[in-house]
Amino acid sequence: MKKIIVPIDFSEHSEYALETAANIAKKHNAQILALHMLEISETYLTKGHLDLNAETAFFLKRAEQKFDEALSKPFLEGITITPIIKHFRVFSEVNDIAEEHDADLVVMGSHGASGLKEMFIGSNTEKVVRHSEIPVLIVKHSPILTDFETVVFACDFSEDSIASYQKANALFDKFGATLNIVYVNLPDNRFLSSSEMEQRVANFFKSANGNLDKMKDVSYVCDYSIEKGILNYANVIGADLIAVATHGRKGLAHFFEGSISEDIANHSTLPVMTFKI
Repeated sequence: MKKIIVPIDFSEHSEYALETAANIAKKHNAQILALHMLEISETYLTKGHLDLNAETAFFLKRAEQKFDEALSKPFLEGITITPIIKHFRVFSEVNDIAEEHDADLVVMGSHGASGLKEMFIGSNTEKVVRHSEIPVLIVKHSPILTDFETVVFACDFSEDSIASYQKANALFDKFGATLNIVYVNLPDNRFLSSSEMEQRVANFFKSANGNLDKMKDVSYVCDYSIEKGILNYANVIGADLIAVATHGRKGLAHFFEGSISEDIANHSTLPVMTFKI
């Protein structure tokens, strides 16, 4: 764990994310890349260059002042922090910055979303999750514990999920966390018998690990939805964090099919970490 990106909009929730990232950075001797995206409307883009430059300079100066205040928090003492300011709000740029700086993790604050807002607008956090190639940690509250000793990793044990599982397993091994892997069995056309589930999981670990040692860490849960199954299981075992794989659906595919990972990130009170499939 070398570098952690924290998108900052100077809200209460982005401060939660910054404090969470600070706790992780101290434990792993990591740097923080504090990212702010200027909110320049399209109206300014239609102005002449002089107007645009003056407007940009104003927003840039205001962002720098807020950065000074945000980055002077006591919990950041002793951490190397690099402020990054982008002119426009393009959330795919978070992934570009991650690649440019070889970052390991994105930490974001979120207030969640529901109803029409969730369906038609979505949150900034959701947009980052869809684009990010590196894990994204989503927090909604001021951090109390960031040890993440007990982690739930939700998996469908498909071939597509092998890479995300391997990334999660490696990361939480560095964190010293216990990885509790859960498969949610649904009462629909995806229902599997006990022997079918075990065979699916065995095939998965043969490909992912080359052995079946992790079979003992898998729990099978029956519920009416994958989201409910994961959240209920996390509550039962007293998890500190929920980790899920995401396809990062975009556009119409995301609109019509939805994303389980984003639903969990929206509705979970626990921190949620997503891993791109």
